[in-house]
Amino acid sequence: MPVNLPIPKELLAIPGVRLGAAKANIRKPDRLDLLVIELAEGAKVAGVFTKNRFCAAPVHVCRENLATGKGIRALVVNTGNANAGTGEEGMTNARKTCSELAALLGCDADRILPFSTGVILEPLPVERVAAGLPACISNLSEENWLDAAKAIMTTDIQPKACSREVEIDGRKVVATGIAKGSGMIHPNMATMLGFVAIDANVSRENLDKMVKDAANVSFNRITVDGDTSTNDSFMLMANGNGPELEGAELDALRGAVIDASIYLAQAIVRDGEGATKFISIVVEEGLNEEECAKVAFSIAHSPLVKTAFFASDPNLGRILAAIGYSEVPNLDVNDLSVWLDDVLVAEKGGRAASYREEDGARIMKQDEISVRVALKRGNAAATVWTCDFSYDYVKINADYRS
Repeated sequence: MPVNLPIPKELLAIPGVRLGAAKANIRKPDRLDLLVIELAEGAKVAGVFTKNRFCAAPVHVCRENLATGKGIRALVVNTGNANAGTGEEGMTNARKTCSELAALLGCDADRILPFSTGVILEPLPVERVAAGLPACISNLSEENWLDAAKAIMTTDIQPKACSREVEIDGRKVVATGIAKGSGMIHPNMATMLGFVAIDANVSRENLDKMVKDAANVSFNRITVDGDTSTNDSFMLMANGNGPELEGAELDALRGAVIDASIYLAQAIVRDGEGATKFISIVVEEGLNEEECAKVAFSIAHSPLVKTAFFASDPNLGRILAAIGYSEVPNLDVNDLSVWLDDVLVAEKGGRAASYREEDGARIMKQDEISVRVALKRGNAAATVWTCDFSYDYVKINADYRS
């Protein structure tokens, strides 16, 4: 079960953003697997995408359609099939998905953004997608955020969604978002799929910067298994309400978007495939953020570290080994210190004199654990969130296509 991840509730509507989900039988029968997010005229959209060179056809089409500069009218998301590794046929099917939805909404096809997630290297059953779109349209509502979160799930056990409010110039401004992801999670930009909408008017330039800022401190700081997906996309939508925000008001909104993004990113890790523990890795006192993140990810990616956490085994030399092969230039291991929660584990190049095995065992049994590393090289810091590796991770991925 997901690690301390509550069922989403109290999701707040965003005026002008309507969502409709349907059961299109794309891969499995009788489950929500198709979503349309309709945006009112005047809305703006910005996004970041996977850096995987084998990126999926819908990622290419999204980039093309955003580059036109036209206002985006809708997003369409299917699960069950990633439409990745599908060549020119995949591009044709992604564009057909856009044209089918555009015809229903009465707009140009390049004002639609397509997204897919699921099995790679299989043709998208575009006829099923097209057949399911009218049901999505008939179900459009500003209140449908929870169904939307359910409709984009694949191996996720639980839907991921949240709302955040901030008061700006006497008005409550809302950010509401959903995300999906459970495995193949080491985004190099964002997450498997994430969508956040805000009830505000933001310039296109500021929206582009805001989505990158949010991704860098949230979705770019998670890993389940070290695999970067072919379909990762994180989109930020502003409905255009009110005066255009600048200065301190824009900063307040950015804070709410970042807060929502961090919650959604952590929810992905908490619902990682087979996860039983949620682990925060904080690396501090580095020369720069880049080297801190490199050390944190080195620890988070180690299968030996992750399996030790699953077993509640304080075999903490594995953490030291991961720090040692992180390839940080001129790292003096005799200077650094390592803590497990509040327990000092290592210092001066070896086991801390105060460390007791029973203290490590006590911490390792918790379902939420922090690892803190002080490099003693500067003032920079970075945090990465990950989970353990359990037997179920192997089972889930061994049976993924069956």
